[in-house]
Amino acid sequence: VIADHASPVGKALELLSDLQTKIIKEGEEAQKTYAEFSEWCEDRARDLSRDIKTGTAEVETLKASIAESDASIQELITKIDDLAGDIATDEADLKDATEIRDKEHGDFAAEESELVETVDMLDRATG
Repeated sequence: VIADHASPVGKALELLSDLQTKIIKEGEEAQKTYAEFSEWCEDRARDLSRDIKTGTAEVETLKASIAESDASIQELITKIDDLAGDIATDEADLKDATEIRDKEHGDFAAEESELVETVDMLDRATG
């Protein structure tokens, strides 16, 4: 009953005290949330920094690999060109050799035919 008749100043002080407690509690919760978010940001920044360093190192490795592959490609292109030239030369040599072989075969066939006729003629003459 005495609390019912409390003075308006007492009620105001009680409301202010309750409000102060509520604000302090909300502030502590906000501070806790801020600390968690800040820690998350720091962890994320560390992770990103590590990822950037790893990515940069990987870029350098890949650039070196690309340069090596480009050199290898150029070397193989040169080798292919050389082999293509060798093949063309070999094909020309084969064509020339085939022509010579065909001519020599024709000469041999004609000479063999003449020799067979001569042997035949000698067989008939002696026989």
